[in-house]
Amino acid sequence: MANWGRDAMEWKLSRPGHARLGLVARLAARRRGTSALLLAALAGPVMAHDLWLQPSRFWIGVHGEVPAVLLVGHGAVRERSQIDQSGITTFRAAGPGGTVDRKDALSTKAGAADASLKFDARGTYVVFFSTANVHSELGPERFNDYAKVEGLTLVTDRRAAEGTANLPGRELYSRRGKALVQVGMPGSRAQTHVTSRVGLSLEIVPLRNPYTAGHSATLPVQVLYQGRPLPGALVKLNDLSADAKPVEAHRTDVTGRATFKARHSGEWQLNVVWSEPLPNNPSAEFMTTFSSLSFGFTSK
Repeated sequence: MANWGRDAMEWKLSRPGHARLGLVARLAARRRGTSALLLAALAGPVMAHDLWLQPSRFWIGVHGEVPAVLLVGHGAVRERSQIDQSGITTFRAAGPGGTVDRKDALSTKAGAADASLKFDARGTYVVFFSTANVHSELGPERFNDYAKVEGLTLVTDRRAAEGTANLPGRELYSRRGKALVQVGMPGSRAQTHVTSRVGLSLEIVPLRNPYTAGHSATLPVQVLYQGRPLPGALVKLNDLSADAKPVEAHRTDVTGRATFKARHSGEWQLNVVWSEPLPNNPSAEFMTTFSSLSFGFTSK
C-alpha cells in the first residue's frame, strides 16, 4: 500500500444505487509527506481520524473476489488512507470455519486496492484490522474541539481539572476496524462469530447479524474495551453515501450497549473512540483508540 498510481485513483464504488466515493478518485498519484486528507483536515475544526475498511461490495458470491480500501475521515475530508502496510499490525477474517490471518490479502502493488478479499464458503465474514500507535499533537483549541466532538469527556474533564486545557493536546492513537462481508445468500444457520468479540482492544460487536436479522426494527451493539463492556462511550452511525454528520449517536449504557434503528439497505459505518490518560509519559497525555464497524446491502 506504500505505492499506488493512477489506477488506484480510478478505483471507486460503482454499485447501482450507491453514491460514488468521488474523493477516492481524486487522490494524489504518489505518496507525499503531507496527504490531501491532512491538508483538508487542518482547514477544518478537528482532525479526522475515523478509519474503516470499504469493500467495493459487501455482498459477493462464493469464490468471488472483491477489492477493498481503507478510508479515513468523513464528509468533505474523506480520503483513501495513506497508511503503510507495515503500520497494519493485524488483518484477519473470522468466518464459519474459524479465524484466519489474511495479511496475504494486503497489496503493495502500484494501482492496486489495499486488499483483495476472496472466500470459498458461504456465510458472513468479519474482516478486521488494527494499526500501530501514531503520535499526534494539536493546538489547544483544535484538540479541545476534537475531544468534544468525539465525546471524550474523560479527556476534557481531566484537562480542565489539571489546568492544561490551554496547552497543546498530545496523544498516541491507533485504529481498529471490522467489516461484515456476506458470501452467498444468508441462511438460517446461526453464526455466533458475527455477534462475538474478535479480540480487538476496542471493538463494536453487533448483537444481531444485520444480514440475517430479517425485519428487526433495531440493531443493538455492545462496545468492548480490553474485552470488557465499556459504558459512557459515544457511538455514531454514519450513512456512507452521505457521512458529513452521523444519522444517529448514542452513549453506551452500564453494560456497554447502545441500540440503533436497523438498516436493511445502503452502506453503513458505526464508530467509537475511547481515550485514557498516559501518566508519566513525556511524549503524550493520552492513549486513544478509534474503532469502526462497516456493513452494507446489495442493491434491490
